[in-house]
This record gives sequence, structure tokens and C-alpha cells, in this order.
Amino acid sequence: MTDYASIDFESLLELSADEVVTHSFVRDVPLSGGRVLALVTLDNGRDHTRPNTLGPVTLLEFSKTMDELKERAARGEIHGVAVTGKPFILAAGADLSKVSEIPSREIGVKLAQLGHHALGKQADLGVPSFVFINGLALGGGLEIGLNADYRTVDASAPAIALPEVFLGLIPGWGGAYLLPNLIGIENALKVVIENPLKNNRTLKAVDALELGIADAMFDSARFLEESINWADGVIAGTTKVPRPHTPGKVERLVKWDAAIGIARKMLENRLGSVPKSPYRALDLLKAAKSGKKAEGFAREDEALADLISGDQLQASIYAFNLVQKRAKRPAGAPDKALAKPVTRVGVLGAGYMASQFALLFVRRLRVPVVITDLDQARVDKGVAYIHDEIGKLLDKGRISPDESNRLRALVTGTTDKADFAGCDWVIEAVFEELEIKQDVFAEIEKHIAPDAVLATNTSSLSVEQIGAKLEHPERVVGFHFFTPVALMPLIEVVNTPNTDEATLSTAMVIAAKLRKNAVITADTPGFVVNRVLAKLLGEAMHAVDNGTPFEVVDQAMAPLGLPMAPSVLLDLVGLKVGAHVLDTHHAAFPDRFYRSENLHKLAEHGTLLEKDAKGKVKGFDKTALKIVSGGKSPLSADDILRRLEDGLADEIHRMLEDDVVHAAEDIDLCMILGAGWPFQMGGLTPYLDRVGASERVFGDTFHHPTIRGVGA
Repeated sequence: MTDYASIDFESLLELSADEVVTHSFVRDVPLSGGRVLALVTLDNGRDHTRPNTLGPVTLLEFSKTMDELKERAARGEIHGVAVTGKPFILAAGADLSKVSEIPSREIGVKLAQLGHHALGKQADLGVPSFVFINGLALGGGLEIGLNADYRTVDASAPAIALPEVFLGLIPGWGGAYLLPNLIGIENALKVVIENPLKNNRTLKAVDALELGIADAMFDSARFLEESINWADGVIAGTTKVPRPHTPGKVERLVKWDAAIGIARKMLENRLGSVPKSPYRALDLLKAAKSGKKAEGFAREDEALADLISGDQLQASIYAFNLVQKRAKRPAGAPDKALAKPVTRVGVLGAGYMASQFALLFVRRLRVPVVITDLDQARVDKGVAYIHDEIGKLLDKGRISPDESNRLRALVTGTTDKADFAGCDWVIEAVFEELEIKQDVFAEIEKHIAPDAVLATNTSSLSVEQIGAKLEHPERVVGFHFFTPVALMPLIEVVNTPNTDEATLSTAMVIAAKLRKNAVITADTPGFVVNRVLAKLLGEAMHAVDNGTPFEVVDQAMAPLGLPMAPSVLLDLVGLKVGAHVLDTHHAAFPDRFYRSENLHKLAEHGTLLEKDAKGKVKGFDKTALKIVSGGKSPLSADDILRRLEDGLADEIHRMLEDDVVHAAEDIDLCMILGAGWPFQMGGLTPYLDRVGASERVFGDTFHHPTIRGVGA
């Protein structure tokens, strides 16, 4: 067991030259019976835009404060200690910018140990310890509370979570040991693993109370007063604190390992084996079933140090910054003041994709939306679908009855294109064929204003060519969504040589109003996401056509950490769509993109994977395997991966040279938001640098310095 008191933490101060220190301010609060509560308020002196964070200086000051309070408790001057935060914020955990600067594993271990050393002192004060969670409490911020004896929570606290696994870390300041021993293994798995992997889902105050993280909840208006009164009762012995979720012998003997086993299978099916942090967290939660707290803390120290010094944390921080910063300030975006007002939206098409567009536009813009199709039956079906989806939102309590009625009234359908007069924005979602898209735009242009925007959702056709028959091609822009439309956060905004700045600005402003992240791309086959995926699927089919089993291909590409294997991706996008994507890219770049005749045959057959009644994949369809049989030159897994890595490095390098996007960061942002590329890989270009593909292909790297860990 680690003797934290004997560790020299001074070397950590090198990380804190510009640390925004969160100070520990102490004041005494009188309680009943002459008792005194020492109230510690954490405050970094900044407003709400800079939450309290926990760097080395902050933790050392907190540790010193706890030592002083322990001495006062021993003298009988205080009878309890409580910690709270500045208005609306307890703490947002460790400062990631400082964590990313850690130069060695040795320093990483010390940072983990310092957190345990400082926060853990709340359990050894000689008097009861409390944390009043008055607002935001993330990561180490929540672990402040877990290290105390008791916790209250403000009913309006907006976000409570242990998000570390999402960022390539583990809850390393007590969370992985203390939480399951407080609220039980199943609840802990939800907080530590399940929620972070659901796009960093957080808990509300009521969730924290129901799970057993908080012992009591009070309204904001009197949160501090009520928390102090409650603590007074606990100290006096008049307030009992039941812990119904604390695991007993039955859970430890029967449920614990079973819950861990189920979670492990879920991770393997969903993530594969590449991400490290979820599995390290799972191991720590499993070990927390027994043993002493000090042993659990020592395990956390080692796990956190390994992850801090490894590649995946640096990649995760890079990805996190892309999504939190670059996505909000898109490269190449024109002045927002140039954007045209959009007061009425038209959707060309009434099928599934078009109806999803219409639903999103009416929900986010709250303007009239009109849809059209070839006949009234299709139009009516599309309107009915949108109305039904609005009804589902009402049933779930996400909108009010009045709001539901207003949204329904804003959606209309027609077969008369003249009804599109007055639309400032028209988006098409018709069949992916150039002449069809050209014709529907040429027809609708007769009925709308000369400056109304025409947006196309094409995934691979030339946006410039789609507008070639128009009198005003400058009003055409690509606006490529990803499915499912409501959930996927990316829109590729395609800027053609003809697109004027007002149109481009309008597209970017509309994307933001739809709560999507937009990346501007040049008008090139596949834009970004589909061009990269075409390379991946092309290499997969090249190997299969040469006689490599699908299973080997899927296994070979697993190190990229993709959310799904190539065979599953093909099944998801559709075999016909996959064949079309490969054909399009082969036609544009025949020397670099593979065309598979077998994929066309598979598309005619219609099935690649065998599934059970619930849609779970059982294996490969036997007829499909016969279709692709006959290859005489199977590739090894190593050869497949090497070809893919080098092919991707070459293609992305070409895309950057051709200014398809402004920087490698935009490629990665597209792949993370549009294709589910895992945070722990940092997108695609950092991975290609780490495995040496960039150096092999063009003698340099995408990033300077490369995005990698510091090792031992």
C-alpha cells in the first residue's frame, strides 16, 4: 500500500506554471448545540465560463487545508467539515490541458497519487465530512464528493458524471473503488462505463439521488442553508442516512462478477478490443468487490499512470478539442452577416430521408416546411410520417401539446411545385442520379426567387454539375447529412467554384441552427467521409475478391478501432449503395480506388450477413460466400492492414494538397462526427502518423509533433 505522505509532490509544480488555481476558502458556520461546521468553498476567482479545476497547486492547497481542519477537529474547535463550490459549480475535474503536458509515466503516477492524497483526507478528519454538490461536478469534481462521508445535491445541478472513459482515462481519484462500494456494481457500471460511451451522457441531480450518489437533495433557493441544516442533524445524530444501494454480501457473491461479465461482452461487441480505458475501468470495478480502500487506490494510481502516458489519452484530448473548439469555429466559414434569412423551407422528396429533413427543419427553425413528390399518395405518406414523429416527441414529454400543434401546422405537402414560391431554402433528397437532380432543380428554379438557396444532399455526385442547368448556379451548395439525420452531428457543406459567399454563409448558419457541426469541403467525389470509407471498403473487397475470407478482412482492419467491421458497414449502408460508392470513386480515380464486380453480384443477391429474428448477426450468408469465392491470391491480415494504412495516408495527403478541406484536423473532425471514428484513436491522421504510414507514403507526418503518448 502506498504511503502518500512520504511522496515528494514538488516535481508536479513544473506542470502548474500557469495553472488557474482553485483556492480553498474556509469559514466557520455555527450549528445547534454550540457545534461548528467548517465550510470550505472552492473558487478559482473566475466566472462560470471557467469552472473550478483541480491542478497540482489546487490539490496541494486542498490537502494543506484538510490537514489544518484535522488539527482543529482534534482540538474540538470544529465538529464537521463540508466542501462546496462557487455558484453553480463544484468542480470540472482535472485540467486536461495540464494532464496532456505530463512528460513521463513517473509524473503521471504522482498526479494520480496526489489526487488520492488530497481528496482522500476527507475520510480521515476525525469528524464527519460532507460535500454539498451545488452544481457542475465532473470527474475529479464528483470524486471530491465520493471521498467524503456524506453528500447533498442541488436539485438544479446540470451535469454530474465520471466522463473519464470517454477521454481515454479512468476515474482515478477514488471513483473506480468508492463508487461501486457506495451504489452497487450495476449502478456504477452505468455511471463509469455506459454513460460516457453514450456520447458522454451526464446525470441530473435527481438521478444522483436515485442512484445513491447523493444522500439528500434540496432546491436551489435554499440549497446551502438546507444542506447545512441537514449536516447539523447528521452530526447531532438526529438525522439517519440510509444507504439502500450499498452492496451487501449477496451482490458481492452473486451479482458482481455476472454484471462485469455482461458489461465486458457489451464492450467487445460495441467497441472491439482497441480502446483501452473502458477495459481498464472494468478491471478496476471488478477488483473493487473486495479488499481495502488503499489497495483500490493503488490500483487506480497504476491504471491512471498507464493511460496518461499512453497514446490514447493524447489522441482523445486532440479529438475532444476538435469537437469542442474547431467544430464551433469552422475553417473557411464566411461572415455570418452575409447569410440570407430563411423563413420558409422546401424539401424535394417525401421519402424516408426527405421526411427526416423536413422534421429536423421544422423542429429547429420553426418555419413553414413544404414537401413534394411524384404523386399525392407519397406526399401524404411523408406528411403523416412527420406528424407521427412529432406525436412521439409529445408522448415522450419533449414538447408540449401547443408546440406539437404548431409544428404539425407548419408542415404541408403538395404535388404542385408552384407552392414552393416563397421558399428561401430548398433541399433535395431525390434518387442519387445526376440527371434527376438536375431536372428537379431546374423545375423548381422557375418558382422560387433568384437568390433562394438550392441545397443538395448528394453523397458522391458533383454539386457543380447538379447546378449546371440552372440560371443561377451560384445559389447551389452541397448539404450532405449522415443517417440517422436526427442523431448524426455532421453536415458536409460543399462549396463549388460557382457557390457565392452569401449562399455558403447561409448554409453554415442553417447548419448551426439545426444544431449540427458543419465542415466546408471542396466539390470532389465523396467529399471527405465517403472518400475515406470508399478507400476502406475498396481495400476490403480487393482482399475478398482475391480469396481472403471476410472474417480475416474484418479482423485485419480491427486495429483502426472502427465502430463496426467492414462487412457490417457494407450491410449497414446497403450493398447497392456500397457498389455505387466504389464505382463513383473508381470512375474518378481509377488508379487508386478499387471496383468490385463481386460487390455488384452481392447487391443483386441482396444479402451478405445471416441474422436472427432480432437482427443479431449469426454469420455470413452461404450464397454470398459462394458469390465471392474463386480468388486465388488471399492476403494475410498484416498485408491487408498495411495496404489500407498506406492507401489512406496517400489519399488523405492528396486531399489536403488539393485543398478538399483546410487541414488534417478537418479530416479527423469529419471522420469522428460523420463515421463514428473513436475518440481514443484521435480520428484517422494521428493513427496513420503513429503506425508509420505517413512516413512510408510521403516522408512526413500529418501532425508536428505527432500525437502520441510519452511512454515510460
